[in-house]
Amino acid sequence: MRLPISLKIFSITTALLALMVIVTWVSVLNFRQLNNQVRALSDYYLPLQQQVASVEILIRQQIVHMERVLAGMEVARPDAEYLAKESNGFDMRGVNADQIVDSSLRMLAEAEAEKDFELDRVTLAVLGKQLPAIQTARQHFHMTFRLFQIEAQEGTPRSEKIVREALLREKDTVDIEIGKTIDLLNKLTQDTATQAKAEEERATTLNWIITAIATILGLIFAGFVTRSLVEPVKRLLGGTRAVEAGDLDVEILIQTHDELATLAHSFNHMVVGLREKEHIRSTFGQYVDPRVVRTLLENRMPADGGERQVMSVFFSDLEGFTRLCEGLTPDAAVRFLNRYFSLMSEVVRSQQGIVDKYIGDSVMAFWGPPFSDPADHARLCCVAALEQMSRMETFRAALPELFGVRHALPEVNVRMGIASGDVTVGSIGSETTRGYTVIGDTVNLASRLEQANKFYGTRILVSEATRNMAGDTLAFREIDSLRVSGRLEPERVFELMDYSDTQTEAARHLAKSYETALACYRKQDWDGAEAAFRACLEVVPADRPSQVMLDRITAFRATPPDAEWDGVWVALSK
Repeated sequence: MRLPISLKIFSITTALLALMVIVTWVSVLNFRQLNNQVRALSDYYLPLQQQVASVEILIRQQIVHMERVLAGMEVARPDAEYLAKESNGFDMRGVNADQIVDSSLRMLAEAEAEKDFELDRVTLAVLGKQLPAIQTARQHFHMTFRLFQIEAQEGTPRSEKIVREALLREKDTVDIEIGKTIDLLNKLTQDTATQAKAEEERATTLNWIITAIATILGLIFAGFVTRSLVEPVKRLLGGTRAVEAGDLDVEILIQTHDELATLAHSFNHMVVGLREKEHIRSTFGQYVDPRVVRTLLENRMPADGGERQVMSVFFSDLEGFTRLCEGLTPDAAVRFLNRYFSLMSEVVRSQQGIVDKYIGDSVMAFWGPPFSDPADHARLCCVAALEQMSRMETFRAALPELFGVRHALPEVNVRMGIASGDVTVGSIGSETTRGYTVIGDTVNLASRLEQANKFYGTRILVSEATRNMAGDTLAFREIDSLRVSGRLEPERVFELMDYSDTQTEAARHLAKSYETALACYRKQDWDGAEAAFRACLEVVPADRPSQVMLDRITAFRATPPDAEWDGVWVALSK
């Protein structure tokens, strides 16, 4: 169907509205007839019936008054006051009856003038004759009763009897006329009610039939039109789910020429863009950490400028790599570094770190938001360092296969430095070449700590901030207070030894003895410090930091430090 969606929806709506108008129009016609019957009953027939019933009640009350007067006149000594009261009641009931009949006649006149709805004008015409007949019969009955009262007082017994008989006949005549009127009204209201009920049933049935026909036609029409909308939407939904599942080779084909076709074209264009973006991400993910690429592509961090963040920075360096390369061919050196970097980078990424760059044989990485939890980056960085150190055994075991020889293999060791603190992070570089990296004093400190491993004989040195932020799941020992090149403030330096729950008893004893020795050293208690450092060597004979400190004590004994010495060692080289 070559129509815009708006026109399709408008067509459905218009058709349904037209069907609704037809149903409503038929319903109005049907219920107008029903309304005529109901209004005739409520406005005229039932009120007339009620008024005639009131007339009947008043005449019956007149008859009761008459019978009381007749009974009172037959006693030996009639009560004149009682008879006058009953006679007065007779008169009042008659007046009321005539008033109601007059009101009914006026109502009949209004009904005859009614033009808004249909009435049973034949029956109303009969009523127009019957109501005066009731009034005439009642008045004759009233006059005969008065004549009887006169004859009872002044006439002869024979005349009184004649009038009494006439009075009873007049009473019967009134009863007959009232009965005719009541029967006529009962038949009128009953017939009208029956017609109204039949009209209601007919209207309801007809409405249901028309509604059913309209519903069927509407469903057929709506189904025909909406099918042309639903099928393309299903195709789009299937394509969306395919893209969500990672299938970027999907393409939506829609034969319509409406907005859905435009949407399908835009969808296919979007998939092409996603495919290109995924290709860029997978390609540049080999050069830059995929998370950095993804975050930059998704605009979740600025491509220009930087921001201050608290992060942990990591440096590692292979010990004696320059000398090692002298004995390797270029191809073997590249294979060696690629295998080493792959192993180290895998550990960094598994611990949520970002590999910043490779500098010769050195690795620079960092941890922090938005790539890792702000409260956990120091611990993750330290865990990565321990994991890298443990994987060095695996790397060394792979060297025979890597070099193709089993003898005269080089000894490969790595040194690591970690520092935590404020850094500036962002895309830094020229207009043509940039890198997402971190800079600042913390970066310099991490690099210097990696180099400080050389003269302390350690493998992993961390800053005091890293030690404090890493938590108690890792085991550290303080090595020294060091003022590195490029910094004026001294830094307490700690060695990352192991996980707390796997640390050996000897390592715990070493850390405790070293802490005691370091305290004596800072107080210039050379004898106490020497004894404690030698105790460390008794626990771990190859503990290089203890031997370094013993050499310093020997030097300080020969040339004591100044009185203002604060126990800080100044690193003269980088």
